[in-house]
Amino acid sequence: MTQQIILIGLHPDVVDWDKWPDLSPEKLMEGTEKTRTALEEAGYGVTIGLIKTRDEGAAEAATLLSQKPYALALIGAGVRKDDDQFLLFEKLINLIREHAPQAKVAFNSSPSDTVDAVERWL
Repeated sequence: MTQQIILIGLHPDVVDWDKWPDLSPEKLMEGTEKTRTALEEAGYGVTIGLIKTRDEGAAEAATLLSQKPYALALIGAGVRKDDDQFLLFEKLINLIREHAPQAKVAFNSSPSDTVDAVERWL
């Protein structure tokens, strides 16, 4: 059976791009698609969960996490490294525990190291 993973990050429409001067919506999406391709080629089933902020983003994540038995959930740096997203990050950790308790948790620092983050745990 293919191991299912979910990559949870902020939708480009809600990112404060001033905080990420080396990124743009286009670079983020290009990196995300390259990551998806690399993970699928490695044999994983991949769900990309691009969410909004605050409670709306948490609700979106809860729905996504309830859809499959994920082996791993990765929370992107845009949520984890932005102090304005601290409460969302905390909610995501608890939602993973609630809706995907079997899932390992991983973190990346950018789309380019997502595969490494996944392979640390699977």
